[in-house]
Amino acid sequence: MKLTKLKTNLGFIMSALILLLFAGCSDDDSNTPATTTGTTTTSTITVNSTLLSFPDAIVNTTTEVKELIVKGVNLNSQIDLTSTNGFEMSLDGVNFSDNLQIDAASANTDTVVYVNFYTEVVGSKNGTISLSSANAANVNVSLYGNASPVIHNYVTFNQQRLAFGSGFNQSHTETFNLHADLSNIETVKMYVKLTCPTGGCDEWDVYANVKVVDPTTGNLYELGRYITPYWNDNSQLDRGFEFDVTDFKSLLTGATELRIRTECWNDKGYEVTVDFDYIEGTPDYLYYAVSPVIAYDDWSSSGVPYGVAHNFDLDKTVTIPANAESTHLRTIISGWGHATPADSATNRPCAEWCFRTHNIKINGANTFEHYMGPIGCSSNPVNNQSPGNWSADRAGWCPGMAVPTRKDVFNTSVAGSTFTFEYDYEDWTNDGANGDAFYATSTFVVVKSNSPISAPVVTN
Repeated sequence: MKLTKLKTNLGFIMSALILLLFAGCSDDDSNTPATTTGTTTTSTITVNSTLLSFPDAIVNTTTEVKELIVKGVNLNSQIDLTSTNGFEMSLDGVNFSDNLQIDAASANTDTVVYVNFYTEVVGSKNGTISLSSANAANVNVSLYGNASPVIHNYVTFNQQRLAFGSGFNQSHTETFNLHADLSNIETVKMYVKLTCPTGGCDEWDVYANVKVVDPTTGNLYELGRYITPYWNDNSQLDRGFEFDVTDFKSLLTGATELRIRTECWNDKGYEVTVDFDYIEGTPDYLYYAVSPVIAYDDWSSSGVPYGVAHNFDLDKTVTIPANAESTHLRTIISGWGHATPADSATNRPCAEWCFRTHNIKINGANTFEHYMGPIGCSSNPVNNQSPGNWSADRAGWCPGMAVPTRKDVFNTSVAGSTFTFEYDYEDWTNDGANGDAFYATSTFVVVKSNSPISAPVVTN
């Protein structure tokens, strides 16, 4: 009997345990609260791009629009948009502002926002479009704009053939109509593009330049000088040789007479194109005037003889107008010839190769210095000059490059003053054993003012 009672108790206990186990797994246990799993609703703003770029803007000109696609997810209120720093937005592509709203009814559908860029300042700007809506995280779109100035381009000589013989000439003169209003012109650039005619270009590196005629005196002023490449043109440069000719802008306006010259001595030569960019901006001074000081620059061999006695006048007297606010000298110089003795340390004959330091003396004192040294011929991008000797460093110039323009600015305007000028070449004596040496040299005095100004007076 005791054994039966024990089995009965064990059976009861096991049954109770099983019931408790099932009761713990039951969803219907009235003694345990029910648990519900809820779904969290997320509200967001999406855009199709986080960066809009306007790299080719023109100052004072509104760019073409770019599209930003905006869409909300689970939004129940409007989307507010604000933009900064000259970037504006529109929903209709017509009316633009720096703030707008996408209403709640449209917030959860694709909305096209038109964006443009406007600035009165040359250079780059960064901005932001900020998008916000209730219960949604803010979204920012980065903006970038880069504005270039307004440029007025004038093509003058257009593939004008210059050569020697076969009916061709080494120079050509013509009158062109250039920009008339200089009041908002900050810079004037000149570009010289060379192309090879049928049959190829001149085999040699030769002296060449562009000049403008002063209508008052009839004198020719050297705007820029270059040395042609051996055998080839300068097509490796997008627009050819570049020169800043702002100093001459008082002459480069309206009907303007220009001359191009290339010292070719065969009938191949070059086709020469010259064009000008008049770049809008705020001029440093409203009025410019320019006068020649020395001008021995028609040909390589018409330069100042070096190392021998000569009668070239290198001493001048210059009087500056009383209202000048800035005064500087502008010089272009290049040496020619293989005259000896060559420099003992480097075996460089003159004046094409010998490194020299020249001085400009003002009132007898060395005031400005010109070093005629290497300028990196071997790194010239016009490097397709085979088989020419183009890569060896010359003294201050290279084949297939523009000859540097040297500007010497006076510390004060020297307004109303008169001073003496002398171009002093470094001492050297030609022994006559290997021909002549020359320095083709042009120097101009340039004055600037915010009131109308006359040209400086230069006398012998």
